[in-house]
Amino acid sequence: MARKNQKAPWEPEEEIIWVSKSEMKRDMEILQKLGVELVELSSSTLKKMPLSEDLLDAVKDAQRFKNEARRRQLQRIGKLMQYEDADQIQAALDKIRNKHAQNTMMLQKLELLRDRIAAEGDSAIEAVMTMYPEADRQRLRQLARQAAKEKQANKPPRAYREIFQVLRALQEAQE
Repeated sequence: MARKNQKAPWEPEEEIIWVSKSEMKRDMEILQKLGVELVELSSSTLKKMPLSEDLLDAVKDAQRFKNEARRRQLQRIGKLMQYEDADQIQAALDKIRNKHAQNTMMLQKLELLRDRIAAEGDSAIEAVMTMYPEADRQRLRQLARQAAKEKQANKPPRAYREIFQVLRALQEAQE
């Protein structure tokens, strides 16, 4: 005879989620790849990452190691990553990558503007003056003329490079 407060054996108390060994290995590989990305970062960037001291020390060690020791250290980093918030670390890495991509796009825009200044002259300089009112119009005109002369004489593009440096300084001053 069954007791009243006893549950029947076919009624599960709570759901058990089974994870296969293959799935656990895949998860570990993902964490190891994230660890490899951390190892490739510079020390100043690592300081900005949300990492525990143990993981930070392991990453710094992996940066010093070579070959087999590095591989073993990366596995250790993967194990330490299990106790970290991987989503938070991934978000920080994405933010760093995005900042790098934005910087690259900004430099490409400055290169296009430099090319336009060298080719068009005053009309392009007017566009620069509207974007950067603090720019030195006379210096830009002088560099544009110099760049044109250097191009005609097949000389090294010193003024062409200097235009880019001036534009870059203006961009940095504006930020």
